[in-house]
Amino acid sequence: MAGKELRINEQIRVKEVRLVDAEGGQEVVTTTRALELAKERGLDLVEMAANAKPPVCKILDYGKYRFEQEKKLRESKKKQKLIKLKEVRMQPKIEKHDLEFKTKHISDFLEDGNKVKVTIRFRGRELAHTDRGKDVLAKVMELLGDENFNLDKNPSMEGRFMSMIISPKGKK
Repeated sequence: MAGKELRINEQIRVKEVRLVDAEGGQEVVTTTRALELAKERGLDLVEMAANAKPPVCKILDYGKYRFEQEKKLRESKKKQKLIKLKEVRMQPKIEKHDLEFKTKHISDFLEDGNKVKVTIRFRGRELAHTDRGKDVLAKVMELLGDENFNLDKNPSMEGRFMSMIISPKGKK
C-alpha cells in the first residue's frame, strides 16, 4: 500500500461508493454524502478498493493510516534475514594447513548464516587433473563434517573453475 497512493476526499470522482464504517457495516451512498459524513467526524474519506463496483471507501484518519502501514512495512523488513553468498577460492595443489585454515573460514561463514561457494581454480596444465580438484572439495566436506550444512550444488566444472555451494542448515 505504501507504493501506490490511495485517493482521498475530493480525489474520488465516482457517483456512488460502498461506505464501510468502523463497526464493519456497509452501505452504498453517493460520494458527496460520504464526504459530508467524513467532514462531520473530522476524518478523511479514503478509497480502499478502487476496482470494486462501486469502489469501497472508509472514513478514517488518513495520516494515521499511512503511518500504521509504513510501520507494518518496517516491521516486516526487520524480520527478513538477508543471506549472502561468500566465496572461498583454492587451488588443486593446496597445502594441508592452508586447506584447514580456509575450511575454518567456511565454517565461520556457515555459522553466521551465509551460503558459501567453494571454488577450485585450475591454471595451465592443472586442467588435465580435475580429479585433484574433486579430492580437495571432498576433503573440505570431510573437514566440515556433515551435521551443520546442506550441499546445495554438487561439485561441477564451469570453465577453468570447479565449484560447489554449501548452505547452513535451517534453525527451526
